[in-house]
Amino acid sequence: MHIAQEIIKNIDTRTPDDVITLDYEGRFLRRKRLMTDSGEAFLVELPETISLSATDGFVLEDGRIIAIQPKPESLLKVTHNHLPRIAWHIGNRHTPCQIEQDYLLIQKDHVLEDMLRLLGADIEKLEAPFTPEGGAYGHGRTHSHDHEHSHAHAHDYKDDHHHEH
Repeated sequence: MHIAQEIIKNIDTRTPDDVITLDYEGRFLRRKRLMTDSGEAFLVELPETISLSATDGFVLEDGRIIAIQPKPESLLKVTHNHLPRIAWHIGNRHTPCQIEQDYLLIQKDHVLEDMLRLLGADIEKLEAPFTPEGGAYGHGRTHSHDHEHSHAHAHDYKDDHHHEH
């Protein structure tokens, strides 16, 4: 099995040898066995956990490049006449959010959906690639609040709020 120990950024200038389609959570990894869309298995062994974007690629030890493309996933398209207020509520819950000109995209979450509807937002359910904003503390990404594993935060305050599902 081939091993990828390096990531190449902005592969737009190179023709990839293969492609792998990964959702948002799948694009956050350090060590994992993956399979390309054409069925070739390979192992990723990176020195640290990183967040990959749709313009990145895995470099296999034989020099081949596996391009990354975002996988469509269940999202909520959020619109409101005062979108910054809605974005604040989403951000206050440390929820990954893709910010567009006149709408926001978040992963499907019935608790957040109910809260946003109470705030007057219009919600549309859709399947689309999810490429949210990166985190503010140098992580390069924020995390969904329903993970079962813990995350070290660079904040120097105690994060003692809890989310109910």
